[in-house]
Amino acid sequence: MNQFYYDAVTKMEQLGVDDEYIQGWQCGFLQNPKREEQRLTEAYEAGYGDGEEKNTDNFGNWVKA
Repeated sequence: MNQFYYDAVTKMEQLGVDDEYIQGWQCGFLQNPKREEQRLTEAYEAGYGDGEEKNTDNFGNWVKA
């Protein structure tokens, strides 16, 4: 596993980012197919898009209060 991926996931977990966002980010980063449509959530889709772009800028938007 690459260090960027590991560090990003660790940071998201430490910040308390929504699990749906994290799962989406991981799938997007790894270029896995998206979940079936009935299981998609806004957080998952946002994470998937950011993961595909290898983008770590939006984690803070998905921290659970």
